[in-house]
Amino acid sequence: MSGFLQAIERGLYQLAIAIFLAILVTLGASAPASAAKVDDQFRNWLQSELWPEAKAKGISRETFDAAFDGIKPNLKLPDLVLPGEKATTPQKQHQAEFGSPGAYFAEKTIGAVVAGGRARAATNGSTLAAIEKRFGVPGEILLAIWGRETGFGAAKMPYDAFEVLGTKAFMSTKKEFYRTELLAALEIVERGLAPVGAMKSSWAGALGQPQFMPTSFLKHAVAYNGGGRADIWNSVPDTLASIANYLDHYGWVKGRGWGFEVTVPTAVSCSLEGPDQGKKIAQWAAMGIKRVDGKPFPASELKAEGFLLMPAGRSGPAFVVTPNFYVIKEYNNSDLYGLFIAHAADRIAHGDSNFSGSWGAVGGLYRSDIAALQRALEAKGYDVGSADGLPGFKTRRSIGTWQAKNGRPATCFPDADLVAVLK
Repeated sequence: MSGFLQAIERGLYQLAIAIFLAILVTLGASAPASAAKVDDQFRNWLQSELWPEAKAKGISRETFDAAFDGIKPNLKLPDLVLPGEKATTPQKQHQAEFGSPGAYFAEKTIGAVVAGGRARAATNGSTLAAIEKRFGVPGEILLAIWGRETGFGAAKMPYDAFEVLGTKAFMSTKKEFYRTELLAALEIVERGLAPVGAMKSSWAGALGQPQFMPTSFLKHAVAYNGGGRADIWNSVPDTLASIANYLDHYGWVKGRGWGFEVTVPTAVSCSLEGPDQGKKIAQWAAMGIKRVDGKPFPASELKAEGFLLMPAGRSGPAFVVTPNFYVIKEYNNSDLYGLFIAHAADRIAHGDSNFSGSWGAVGGLYRSDIAALQRALEAKGYDVGSADGLPGFKTRRSIGTWQAKNGRPATCFPDADLVAVLK
């Protein structure tokens, strides 16, 4: 009988081993691809998918091979989806704290741009004047963007653009976007606009001192020095002229500024904010909106269109901006970015002067809180733009409209009480 039991035990043991090995095989089949396997898949993708498309667009085999010589996927880049894995909705940013917009204008940051801009305004005065004459964009705007983007060229571009763009085109969460940019980067080399070795970028694939994506390089880069090709990595005149050309292409209106800081009476609803609710500046003035410096709006501006901008609703400075402000935003689609550039440019040109209005006690929420508020407003029929956890102008004015309809003071900015009520 004992022998019979031993046989059973041996059989169970062997069965357990077999099950264990089967589990290992299954896990191995479903596990994320190893780095070596990803490399092989990347090389296969290059040859079987990307090369035919590049060839059809006029890219030579020589250029293609030179661009990807020794290139492997950089698995340390953000927003990647490894082969064998499914894309998931990123949650980390929704758990990030959302603070006061005023933090974006920390004096350490803006002061460095202003000081650096003033120094370079002196050393590049004739170049800036000539560029402004050609493109219509004031030199202080160009300096502010140059300083904000790369610290006037001090920020080095540590990545190979083909490594970054290739990795992201192969397996990022925005593969189609990066595939377009990768093909544009190949076109830059093919046309002799930059050699492969010069194609250095940021972690996002942005090139040179102006931080142009390759498609923007092809559209906007200027060989201002007359060298035949735009060197936005090393040439200051090319960098400044390329930024000016970019803004000019997006509609910079020569002779107009970006806008004015103003005071907005309580009788004027903060929900009137936005680039789709413009009025003649004379109309804003007739509603009681005034410049904070006490000066009247320039006579040349009164018949022109302006837009209300209140980045923190009633809890921060307010502005009447011109279409040029929204041209600045084409560089980076953020109200705060546009305002940073505009404010830094003013200080470069006219001296230190902070905003007259102060940033109130706003913030302290998580982006997930604001996203929940946005979804609640969407459910009520409001257009918040996107439930992304960031209170853009559509979210701000939707908040103000809801508050007014529900007997609350219109602040046009999220707070903890509002989140609790609407959630």
